[in-house]
Amino acid sequence: MTDFTMKKDADGVAIITWDVPGKSMNVMSKAAQVELHDLVEDALTDEAVKGIVITSGKPDFAAGMDLNVLASIRAEAGDTPAQALFDFTMNGHKMLRKIERAGMDPKTLKGGKPIAAALPGTALGIGLEIPLACHRIFCADNPKAKIGLPEILVGIFPGAGGTTRLVRKMGAMAASPFLLEGKLSDPKKAKAAGLIDEVVDDPVAAAREWVLNAKDADIVKPWDQKGYKMPGGAPYHPAGFMTFVGASAMVNGKTKGVYPAAKALLSAVYEGALVPFDTALQIEARWFTNVLMNPSSSAMIRSLFINKQALEKGAVRPEGVDDQSVKKVGVLGAGMMGAGIALVSAQAGIEVVLLDRDQAAADKGKAYSADYAAKGVSRKKITQDKADAMLARITATTDYNDLAGCDLIVEAVFEDPKIKADVTAEVEKVIGEECIFATNTSTLPISELAKASKRPEQFIGIHFFSPVEKMMLVEIIKGKQTGDRAVAKALDFVRQIRKTPIVVNDARFFYANRCIIPYINEGIRMVKEGVAPALIENAAKMVGMPLGPLQLVDETSIDLGAKIARATKAAMGDAYPDGEVDEVIFWMEEQGRLGRKTKAGFYDYDEAGKRQGLSEVVKAQYPQSDDQPELIDVQHRLLFAQSLEAVRALEDGVLMDIREGDVGAILGWGFAPWSGGPLSWLDMLGAEYAAARCDELTETFGDRFACPELLREMAAKGQTFYGRFAPDAKAA
Repeated sequence: MTDFTMKKDADGVAIITWDVPGKSMNVMSKAAQVELHDLVEDALTDEAVKGIVITSGKPDFAAGMDLNVLASIRAEAGDTPAQALFDFTMNGHKMLRKIERAGMDPKTLKGGKPIAAALPGTALGIGLEIPLACHRIFCADNPKAKIGLPEILVGIFPGAGGTTRLVRKMGAMAASPFLLEGKLSDPKKAKAAGLIDEVVDDPVAAAREWVLNAKDADIVKPWDQKGYKMPGGAPYHPAGFMTFVGASAMVNGKTKGVYPAAKALLSAVYEGALVPFDTALQIEARWFTNVLMNPSSSAMIRSLFINKQALEKGAVRPEGVDDQSVKKVGVLGAGMMGAGIALVSAQAGIEVVLLDRDQAAADKGKAYSADYAAKGVSRKKITQDKADAMLARITATTDYNDLAGCDLIVEAVFEDPKIKADVTAEVEKVIGEECIFATNTSTLPISELAKASKRPEQFIGIHFFSPVEKMMLVEIIKGKQTGDRAVAKALDFVRQIRKTPIVVNDARFFYANRCIIPYINEGIRMVKEGVAPALIENAAKMVGMPLGPLQLVDETSIDLGAKIARATKAAMGDAYPDGEVDEVIFWMEEQGRLGRKTKAGFYDYDEAGKRQGLSEVVKAQYPQSDDQPELIDVQHRLLFAQSLEAVRALEDGVLMDIREGDVGAILGWGFAPWSGGPLSWLDMLGAEYAAARCDELTETFGDRFACPELLREMAAKGQTFYGRFAPDAKAA
């Protein structure tokens, strides 16, 4: 079976159909690239063929390149991976250039055969790069379809001519949202922006009619015509000069220089704009190869594409457990978390019972979904009918009897063990024997909470991140007695609501909070030491963290930090390590500087809650030292604080799969996405260097940086985390 097939009709139109066997979406493979080239060659050399239409046999056109192909090319190339990647990329350029030139005479630009793309739906990555090489792009009037080039989001950039063609088609300024931000558009917006040419009811019929009537002039791309000038101006044009200067500032401002793909893309565009088109394609290929050879790119592809996709498809789901899709969910507690859980559940088509102590609170929780739906309707993201249907799936109530028939309960009441225990007992009087009970908690041990249940094997933790509708990660926590069916139920539910799940074993702070609290604490420690708060915050952002530790604690609230500190100290006793941090936190609490919610924290805020800058009050209490540390030392303290905790979580068996450690870190709290996650970052550094750096940090700053035994052992053996612990690796 082949990915591409071709049929030639009596009118002389060759229809090439992309339909990858056994997959719901088309993805480009190495073999398929050759197939497409050969079919195009066949059609171009057949005198009976007047034109070609390239379309899909599936509801969508294509999801892009199979990124596993790029990894395999590199792995199979031996000592010359860069050459192999460059050759593969250039072969793709030659194939698409064959489509673009379509057999025309290179001097007269006549005699070519028109080639049109007919897109039934979504076209992403190379699924748009192929159409961009065609002479006309027709897309179905399908509002669910997404058109765009999202490669930048996984650490690469469009390397099959998409970068060069889009800039020459639209100009650098107009193309930048699609190239540098990975912006996706529905067909009508894509046409308005200039990505595609036509939106029609039947794209194959329209494309077929067009190729039968196209003239020589219709199939010559602007950049192949004499006198072509780039829209908006090339780099040395007065207007273009300003564009490229601004683009460079924007890219460096947003990426802080830690995302190689954005810088490489801009270089490919700038250099390519100064030379003829075919030379520009070579430049694009060189920069694309450069990015693929960068360890950041490999790590991002692995974590944000391959591993994330594997987890979403059930890579860690218990074997032998039947489908556990949720039909009716009970959500206990209609506060911010409960309301968000109800919203995403109803969006997924699940019947929801939203329960609170009084009807006003329950109604307020449902109103959260109503407001969200109203915004969606006003922005034309959903229809009023769909909004009404979603809201109809939510029943706001105070009556526990309404939970009858639920196959999953998600409890999201106040973080108090006694309240949670009381609620558990009340619910179990009503629900059926097969119903799974999940508690949404960020810190309370699941095994302890499960003691309130008559069926601890059906009791599990589900930790949602706030706001629920925006955050992609959900942390599933197994208690000591949690059974496989409960795990499968939680996983299937998370997949239903289109989130990414990780499964961890029960331990203090689970995984996410276990790693993020040391990051916050290290920032606060530095404030007490006299490190400039601006240095702390900017060092974090310059190494890829979305928020500095001081801003993060302001956002999550300082009184919450104080509460966690007291509870942790009570549990750990003399082993408690964070007394210096508490001094700062408790002083902030006494001053009423609780963060954004009180418009005062490590930052000052205006009346609307907008940050105004780092607080002079805090600086006065903790004066800055004359001697400020090196940037790299601040960054290493912040990153090692998180990464070493991830290693300890793996050592302790809290993490059961390193893929979950990296994907969870990026999606859960934004650990430097360019690195691929904390374990990927340590692999980049190398275990030997990381262990030595731990020793240096320990000597200077304390035992919290002590090298974990696992990392020390790996350093001695010259191992990497993905070499030792990846699912397809053989344990050493």
